[in-house]
Amino acid sequence: MNGADSTPVIVGVGQVVERIGEAGWQGLSAADLAAAAAERALADAGAARDLKPLVEVVSSIRTFEDSGAAPSPFGKPDKFPLAVARRVGLAPRHAILEAVGGQSPVTALVEMAERIARGETAAGMVFGAEAISNTRYLSSQGEMRDWAEHDEGEIEDRGSARMLTALGIRHGIVSAPIAYALLENARRARLGMSREDYCTAMGELFAPFSAKAAANPYSCAASEPLSAEEIATVTAKNRMIADPFPLKVVARDQVNMGAAMLVMSVAAARGAGIPEDRWVYIHGAAQAAEPDILERADPGAYPAAEAALDAALAASGKLMGEVEVLDFYSCFPIAVFSTAIDHLGLNQNDPRGLTVTGGLPYFGGSGNGYSSHAIASTVERLRERSGAYGLVGANGGFQSKYAALVLSTEPGAFPGWSEAVQKRAPSPEIAELAQGPGTVETYTIVYGREGPTYAIAVGSLADGSRFIARSDDPATLTAMEDADPVGAQVLLSNGGERNAFTLGG
Repeated sequence: MNGADSTPVIVGVGQVVERIGEAGWQGLSAADLAAAAAERALADAGAARDLKPLVEVVSSIRTFEDSGAAPSPFGKPDKFPLAVARRVGLAPRHAILEAVGGQSPVTALVEMAERIARGETAAGMVFGAEAISNTRYLSSQGEMRDWAEHDEGEIEDRGSARMLTALGIRHGIVSAPIAYALLENARRARLGMSREDYCTAMGELFAPFSAKAAANPYSCAASEPLSAEEIATVTAKNRMIADPFPLKVVARDQVNMGAAMLVMSVAAARGAGIPEDRWVYIHGAAQAAEPDILERADPGAYPAAEAALDAALAASGKLMGEVEVLDFYSCFPIAVFSTAIDHLGLNQNDPRGLTVTGGLPYFGGSGNGYSSHAIASTVERLRERSGAYGLVGANGGFQSKYAALVLSTEPGAFPGWSEAVQKRAPSPEIAELAQGPGTVETYTIVYGREGPTYAIAVGSLADGSRFIARSDDPATLTAMEDADPVGAQVLLSNGGERNAFTLGG
């Protein structure tokens, strides 16, 4: 096979959604949904022959259950990629369960393309799904399902390492909204914006996302578009989660969604009779990673994403203004602010739109797999615009890992991964135990349904080292709600394991 014949192309994509309360709802498992998406991807290729015997490698996006991020009261497949393959009628010789992270749909797709380019396989499929909404609903109704299943054969399990650190957990960083709130307020502090202005900016950023999701038939819930004011205004139905986030800017993980992508070599696609107007080429791909939140010189910036986006665009030979289809990962506003707005200089009202789906808070944040939907939707859009280019940015962890992908129907050589060169300032020294005065650089207040429960502050000590501390003091929480604590002095103490703070040190 010559080089051109081994060029990988995306030839099929599929998406499915199951909404509770709608006609035809069955309460499907994640494996069922992933299989349905895979079947759609196979059909989407429009081949003249059965493609299933050609698929020798499958890669499954890790479910939240397999990530340890969601319970599995009904049990789960012991080898998710094989459980899905069995349903579809695939007999892969190699099956992969991807690592944790929202970047994994892009990294899995590019890795599959690399296997094809090397001649290791003619075709491969990437798929994934979540049924968190079904699980919670069925449990609330007292209904039991048996989703435990066993498959013979081996899989390559790439692990479920968590992004949370022991130091962060001790001080209350126990979920994504809390971690991202610290990043978001760090960005606000750097820009010198007031709380009110920043809240308005978050609403204005995400209002177009909401409108896009409302028109998307694959969105996790049928809903009307939200105005910027509705997104930004705290109400009983839009309660505070972690300052500065009301509920409507937080990724929605209660979804029943699946997506799949079928990749083949040009030779195999041609031999299977797949029309060339179904083919989408990879023109650029890059990835990069960040250290832990506390080790970042500026927690409100994202040098890894900047490097990955720049490298992927450079590989494609396209400038940002020449890319027509865009999707930036949007679990929280900062994931879009730090990439599309701060780095690429786009406007929230860019006529191209900053999402093809509607984004994670509105379309749905299907666990680690959201960007599978972004890729599938981008492929569909590009087929409608022959020769156009599309960019997908996929984020993982707490702005910990970023993968960027440039696609087009325009034929081109597969570039593989491009080197992402990062520009990062040195990490600060971390004072795990702190005593005395400190200055707040970023913070969050964590809310329950009845109000604030505790606060976290990250800042600097007199010697320039960085501290993290927690406060359960009601007076401090009230004072932080009343006045912006960025730049405030705090008094730090510790009990040998965890730092505490009060305002007015």
